[in-house]
Amino acid sequence: MDNTPLMNILITGACGFVGSSLVPYLLKKGHHIRSFDTEWFGNNLPSNQRLTHEKKDIRLLDQADFEGIDSVIHLANIANDPGVELNTDLSWEVNVLATYKLAELAAHAKVKTFIYASSGSVYGVKEEEQVTEDLSLVPISVYNKTKMISERVLLSYQDKMKIINVRPATVCGFSPRMRLDVSVNMLTFQALQNKKITVFGGDQVRPNIHIKDMIRVYEHFLLKASSLKSGNYNAGFENMSILAIAELIQSKVPSEIVVTQSNDPRSYRQNSDKLLKTDFLKSFSVEDAIEEIIEKYYENKIEDRDEYYTVKTMKNLDLS
Repeated sequence: MDNTPLMNILITGACGFVGSSLVPYLLKKGHHIRSFDTEWFGNNLPSNQRLTHEKKDIRLLDQADFEGIDSVIHLANIANDPGVELNTDLSWEVNVLATYKLAELAAHAKVKTFIYASSGSVYGVKEEEQVTEDLSLVPISVYNKTKMISERVLLSYQDKMKIINVRPATVCGFSPRMRLDVSVNMLTFQALQNKKITVFGGDQVRPNIHIKDMIRVYEHFLLKASSLKSGNYNAGFENMSILAIAELIQSKVPSEIVVTQSNDPRSYRQNSDKLLKTDFLKSFSVEDAIEEIIEKYYENKIEDRDEYYTVKTMKNLDLS
């Protein structure tokens, strides 16, 4: 434990890809955590006397859940474009209406800081090499739209609490609730499992952030929020083409790269100078993520399981 101020933190989506790494990290720092998750993808959270976890839909949270809370980290959502398209009505309910309700409950409870996991995809396709927070948002999918509207809803509460909308790049690396449907993780697993990496197109650029830096970003805002202005912050450090990612993986795992045509030529970039100017220091890379996944694979800690794929798991749920 270090000398950072200890807090009572409410975390939604605590069992997800980021949440299942964030919760144990913050517990080790000494914080008290109240967490909620539907547990669609399982529950890999540790037992800890400073963790109170409940299997609960965020649409059902009430005022008592926010009692004594200093800060909220809102991670829960229906994730990514194809996941949202499985049931768009549910996605609007969970991603937008529930976020509005959480903001109301948090404001009433006099929560000091509300940190929201938005998405770097809210910008849509941009020609600019430097995609900063000042550029207009042109969301091109329902998922992107739910994130953009939730940001705006939350910023309407900035007179009641500090609002930090984080716009993460694609997160990569190992987590207790692994994801094998995000680019770096997926391509690395393909190389390990099949000795072949299938790249659709390859020229598309994607911004990336290592999961260890992602959880450090959330911690950074917990500690720094009082000295910052409410607003939007990009969190992505390596803009790489899909082919470049595949070639980096190939340099570590002997494998064949097969390039096929893609019907998705979209490229996304991010500039995170605004975050870096708040004294955040990037510490991990895409290369680190690849090496970590390789290590965990050979330790038999990663296997091909349905819960590691968002859409595959959601198709087996009753989403009516």
